[in-house]
Amino acid sequence: MHIAEGYLPPLHAAAWGVAAAPFVVHGVRALTREVKDHPESTLLLGASGAFTFVLSALKIPSVTGSCSHPTGTGLGAILFRPPIMAVLGTITLLFQALLLAHGGLTTLGANVFSLAIVGPWAGYGVYRLLRRSGVPLMVAVFFGAFMADLSTYCVTSVQLALAFPDPSSGLVGALAKFGGIFALTQIPLAISEGLLTVLVMRLLSQSSKGDLTRLGVLVAGAKKEAVGR
Repeated sequence: MHIAEGYLPPLHAAAWGVAAAPFVVHGVRALTREVKDHPESTLLLGASGAFTFVLSALKIPSVTGSCSHPTGTGLGAILFRPPIMAVLGTITLLFQALLLAHGGLTTLGANVFSLAIVGPWAGYGVYRLLRRSGVPLMVAVFFGAFMADLSTYCVTSVQLALAFPDPSSGLVGALAKFGGIFALTQIPLAISEGLLTVLVMRLLSQSSKGDLTRLGVLVAGAKKEAVGR
């Protein structure tokens, strides 16, 4: 994640921007509707965005032309669904590119696609699947956040492999190279992010139980859901 400014070929950078745009536009509509219908969500929306900003700013340098760090998108995806997270993630990446030199403007589309689109959808999908299977809330939250983090880097590996295929082994070889390097740092980080997200969700279940019930994370009257049974 945070593919550096100018690292992708112009055609690749433009293509990822075009691919990300419809998701962001849809997310803007979803966010506008959420704020209009439920203005009380503003504080929790801001907290979700701040969580993503802070975690994804903690970068560990990588030799791939990118870097490794938590993403923080799993929490917002679980609370507000992936479309809204596409907007919060895009805002996060834009500010990080402008203020922290993390990522860049030319690679914004690629970074948005991996962190703000694929990550939230993958994490939310795992979370919903586990919840429908009867898995306790906090276990589902852990694996949702874990998958949101890890899937982001899987997509980043694909993006880099497409841009820079290995001269001898092609796309497959490049994907194995980029993915292997990321895995050294990203798997432990994904586990850590899953645990941190569980801790934050526990705190929210105590301080914002009404909001979590309205958002469908907690079931009304099911006190044990808040502590994962």
